[in-house]
Order: sequence, then C-alpha cells, then structure tokens
Amino acid sequence: MTPRDPSAVAGRTPVLFACTLGNAVSVTPAVHAVFGLFLVPLSETFGWSRASISGVLGILAVVGAVSYPIIGRHVDAHGARRTLLTGVVGLALSIAALALTSGSLIQFYATFAVLSIFSAMAGTPIYQKVVADWFESNRGTALGISAGGGCGIGSVIMPVLAAVLVGAWGWRAGYLGIAAFVLLLAFPLLVLFLRDRAASASAAQEEAPRDGLTLAEAARLPAFWLVLLAVAAGAGGTTAIFSHVVPILGDRGVSVATGTAVVSVFALATSGWQVVTGRIMDKIQTPRVAVPMYGLAIGGLALLEFGVGTPVLLFAGLLLGVGMGAQYGALPYYIARYFGVRHFGSIIGAMYSAVIAAQGITPILLDLVFDNVHSYRPALLGVGAALAGGAVLLLLLPRYGEVEGTSPDAMPVPSH
Repeated sequence: MTPRDPSAVAGRTPVLFACTLGNAVSVTPAVHAVFGLFLVPLSETFGWSRASISGVLGILAVVGAVSYPIIGRHVDAHGARRTLLTGVVGLALSIAALALTSGSLIQFYATFAVLSIFSAMAGTPIYQKVVADWFESNRGTALGISAGGGCGIGSVIMPVLAAVLVGAWGWRAGYLGIAAFVLLLAFPLLVLFLRDRAASASAAQEEAPRDGLTLAEAARLPAFWLVLLAVAAGAGGTTAIFSHVVPILGDRGVSVATGTAVVSVFALATSGWQVVTGRIMDKIQTPRVAVPMYGLAIGGLALLEFGVGTPVLLFAGLLLGVGMGAQYGALPYYIARYFGVRHFGSIIGAMYSAVIAAQGITPILLDLVFDNVHSYRPALLGVGAALAGGAVLLLLLPRYGEVEGTSPDAMPVPSH
C-alpha cells in the first residue's frame, strides 16, 4: 500500500540508513566475521584448544535462543529504538572487555555471556522489525539493503580492521579497535537517525494496516516450521563456515591474507545477494526462488575444500556468499508474507533462536571434528548435507496466500 504522506516516504531513508549501519556493527561483523582471526592467537597465547574457544559461539547461541523471543516481544509492544541503542553500547563495551582476557577460560566465557545479551538487543532481527514496520512496498528490497548491505559491508571492514590491528599490536588491540569503531563512529549516527515508526507523527497518520498472526498462531502452521528448519539448517552451517574460512584454508597451507580475502568476498557476496534476494522475492511471487541458491552454496563448500589457486578460492567465497545472502534475505520476507508484521518481532525472534542455536552448535562441531581428525573435511560434508536438506524443505512451502488461518491483510503483496 502506498503511503499518503510524502514526508513519511522521505523519513524512511534515514531510518533505512540507520538500520543498515546498525547491522554493520552487529554481532555478525563484529564477532563472527573476525572470529577466525582471533582463534589461533588465543589458542597459542593460553594453550586452549580450538573447540574450547569456539565454545563461546555456543554461549552466543544459547543466550540468543533465549533472548531473541523475549526481546522481540518487548519491541513489538514498546518500540525498538531504546533497546537497540542500549544494545550497541553494551556490545561495544563487552568487546572491549575481551581485551582483558587472562588465562581463565571461565572469564572468557563469562564475558561472552554478557556480550551475548547485548548482541541480541542490537541484533539483526530487531533492526529488521524496524524496517518491516516502515516499509510496505518493496519490503524485500529494504530488508535486503538493511541486513545484507549492513552485515556485508561490516563483515568486510571488521576483518580488515582486526587483521591490521592483530598483525601490528596483537589480539588485544584487535578487540579494542573493533569496540572503538562501534562506540565512537557508529553509535552517534544511530542516535541521530534511528526512529521507531510509532514515534513518527507522519507515519502514524498513514493508513497502512498492520495485521498478522501471533507467534502462537504462526507456530501452529506447517509453513512456520518449514521456514524455521530450512533457514536454520542453511544459515547455521554457512555462518559457521564463514567464521572458520581462515583456519580451514590455513590448514591447507593457504595464507592468512588469501583467507581474509576469501572472507571479504564471502561477505560482499552475502551483502549484495541479500539485496538481490529481496528484490527477486518482491518480483517473483514464489517461496521457492531461494532453492537454487542453496545449491550454489554446496558448490562453494566443495571448492573451499578442494579448490586450488586464489581465483578458485575467491569464487568459492562468492558462491557461499550467494547461499548465505539468500538464507538471511529470505527469512524476514517469508515471515512478513506468511504471518504479517503486527507480531513480526516475536516471530522473527523465535525463528532466530533456531538460527542462532545452529550458528553456535555448528562451529563447535567443526572444531571438535578438527581436534579429533585434524581436518575440517567431514564437518564440511555435514554442512553440505544440511544445506541440501534445507533446500528440500523450501520446496515443501505453500504458495503465498495459501496458509490456512491467515488473511490477505496478513500477507500484503508488495507494490512495484
């Protein structure tokens, strides 16, 4: 539905910018994208196994799985701006606190537990809630720009920043530099431009319906579980690979510089393809458009493990980025189309619980496999199987508008 107030349309641009920026300094770029750069230095400094260090991603998973539904329900009722700003400050300070890590693994885990709470408060699902509220037409494109553009750009900047700082001054400087970037550069801009739709007088005057199912109603539908399992299987696996590109390639004798370049291509492809996915889903009204993109990710996994030469490895990063971009780009769109936006925060929070759980479990499994067989290859085969299963689940999704118990208002057709 096209809004009647032109000023409301203009007001969406700064909100979209703020949400894109917020995603650029969220947990995916600031923690997951740089994780591989800190994994080996931490292991060498304290003598910790890789699996024990990757355990912090399990903490992120558990805390996120518990926190996202609660936070999503809160922002549905009270707005997202205050929660997001608090989360950004807390996330930056928690990352800075990692620089104080001593030889105690318990201290390291405790710091990540606190970090996990703030990362959920300033997580992509909460920014997507803001975007979904502001955009009725071209919603898929806006969601793709916010999450894909933001996380992708941040996942290019953060590893480069961390690599420079870690290489020059050590891993403690890496954590401090990331924290300073988030707190001193991004936070002031978020304060200026981030707004809830309900806080805008002009937006409040729009005649845009905000109908939709509650979380409990959505969870009674097969489409809910098909989307949840398909995206968790895909995004959990590809995100784990994303955080391990440097050690996976390093164990094959590939340099850190090449591994970082692959991560950058991976991130850029994820960024760009998330926008492309949103645009495709705005234009092509079938939920199955993401299926071939899962297949491309499987091809990227094969090239990452068996490919020889920098161009081939960069192409592997490209294919994996297409897959991950499709997974994260499709999730919020599926939610808005199948279940509406009135309770979007609660529903995406619940679904992200599963995604975050998969993100936390899969890296631990990767490193457990490595610690036992000194190779990531069996784990990569498992991730490939999970991607294939996710693609099959997407094929089972009903067409938009055929979900029993919903109304047309709950599934607005985007205008083009």
